Amino acid sequence: MDAIRKQASKLREQVARQQQAVMRRLGSISHDSLMVDEAELSCHQQLKNLYNSTKAAKHFQRHIVRGVEGLISVSSKQMEIVKRLAEDCCKYGNENEMTHAHLARASSYFGSSHNLIEKERETLLKTLGDQVCEPLRALINGAPLEDARHLAHRYDKLRQDLEAQVAEVLRRRSKLGGSSISEESSIKLQTAEARLNELKSSVMALGREATAAMLSVEEQQQEMTFQTLRTMVDAERSYHQHALAIIEKLHAEMTLEKQTKEISSPPVNTQKDIYEWLGHQDKKSNGSDNHGHNNQDDSYFLAKVVHQFDAEAEGELCLSVDDYVVVRQVGLNGWSEGECKGKAGWFPSAYVQRQEIAPASKLS
Repeated sequence: MDAIRKQASKLREQVARQQQAVMRRLGSISHDSLMVDEAELSCHQQLKNLYNSTKAAKHFQRHIVRGVEGLISVSSKQMEIVKRLAEDCCKYGNENEMTHAHLARASSYFGSSHNLIEKERETLLKTLGDQVCEPLRALINGAPLEDARHLAHRYDKLRQDLEAQVAEVLRRRSKLGGSSISEESSIKLQTAEARLNELKSSVMALGREATAAMLSVEEQQQEMTFQTLRTMVDAERSYHQHALAIIEKLHAEMTLEKQTKEISSPPVNTQKDIYEWLGHQDKKSNGSDNHGHNNQDDSYFLAKVVHQFDAEAEGELCLSVDDYVVVRQVGLNGWSEGECKGKAGWFPSAYVQRQEIAPASKLS
């Protein structure tokens, strides 16, 4: 429909220009009395550009609304799936805390973290719905845009009437060239010219009003669309920042849980190794059992305690921060054996820091 209207308007303008050219060649009327002045033509062109601009902005706003609505719909379904997974993880963690402590805690961390992430996603979707979709819908269907477009349509209709009246005046003036002019024809011409002047004034006034209304709507569209895009960026940025912080915390918790598990789990056959080593601690011959550990033979080293360790099982050695330990064996899976303050036993290798290497003969 818009394309047909544009084509008809172009045809009318072409006909009017052709009529004006013919009458100028005949010398019947001057250029100033034809159609309208340059100011009106400029107003007409500006209004046409504004109409196209606001139409394009309206379509763009609709695309944004549809896109955000689709995102909200898909994200809501994803949230349901992730929430069920998080609930299952938390449930397993609560039910197996006593039997499988490490996995239970890890499951609880995972479930709790993803519940927090989904809450952040809920906030994001609510922001998109309340601060993006709703304002754009209101502007798309709002009265200012419809009123401005209505004024533009009225202007086009009135301009069509003006063009028709110009043709009427041209037709009646062309009859003045005859030898005899009736009084009736003269009166009709004067009436037609008076009507033409009225239409010119009305077209100019309505054109200015419609242009002002369309300019206001265009500015509001541009500002609102930009603001909603900025809101989307801010909301997504906040969501991803919070989600990243939660994931980083979860990663740290899982890493710590893994380290704790490695530290708290004694080496394979640890108790057996401890008992056998205690029974042969005075034997430094090559025939002593290695038990899967890296024996330092006759070269021990000193280590400083950097983390306190409380022995929980027989054969483990209590350590206090800043104590020095003579490390005699370093296990392959995170445990070392040594002597501190006259007591010997096993302790986590990560709890001490090597200070120097000394031959066994100097470590009495």
